[in-house]
Amino acid sequence: MASMRSASQDSAGAPPRVLVTRAPHQASALGDALVAHGLRVASVATIALAPPSDDYAVLDREITRLDEYDWLLFTSANAVAVFAERLEDEAVPLTCGIASIGAATSKALRDAGFPVKLQAQTAVAESLAKALLPHAKGAQMLLVRAEAGRDVLLDTLTAAGADVTLAPAYKTVSPPESIERLKRALPTVDAVTFTSSSSVENFFALLQASGEPLPADVVLASIGPVTSATLRELGYKPSIEAREATVASLASAVATALRNR
Repeated sequence: MASMRSASQDSAGAPPRVLVTRAPHQASALGDALVAHGLRVASVATIALAPPSDDYAVLDREITRLDEYDWLLFTSANAVAVFAERLEDEAVPLTCGIASIGAATSKALRDAGFPVKLQAQTAVAESLAKALLPHAKGAQMLLVRAEAGRDVLLDTLTAAGADVTLAPAYKTVSPPESIERLKRALPTVDAVTFTSSSSVENFFALLQASGEPLPADVVLASIGPVTSATLRELGYKPSIEAREATVASLASAVATALRNR
């Protein structure tokens, strides 16, 4: 039996409440966008970042030989932050071309002082792979990303003749303290937002650990097709999907869906 919803029982006229599942350092951007649409926000981190299993061994090694690479590839702002920190420790010059999966990653790169030579048209690995295909044959490429991730980019570029080295920058883990926070927040929300496959997987792992049922009428909001596919793989149909893989587009889609309920 679905848990009782308190969001619909708030004082008359209270705006809907939306659960943000991003990591704490990323939650504010989506939260601010939702508030700008007149929504209330609850935040429960489903993702925390931890050092990769090799304790940065591969990344640190490859940083010392960056001059051997033609391209440096980034698929998240988190990877940019870790790379910038490790690079600063080594003080190695960066001369290769830099490719980014999307606007948020490109902003993180520029904020760190790294010029972006190529950005994917849409923020998914398939789009970045397509953009890099003309540069792939015979190229040396370093892919800096999460330890666990989709291998579309790696496989596509390798098949096209590139020599791609994967350098894990971090791994994602579920914060155990979020179990109790989720138990308190979930019955009060009208929608849950997901901005990555990891946020989906970790949310439902935390949900199972909490013993709370998923409210039957809660809106499951996905940032894009990859995140939506992960929801479906776990047996949940996304209620809505953002038109663009950005937090602004996701917030707008959530606001529209909740207004039209």
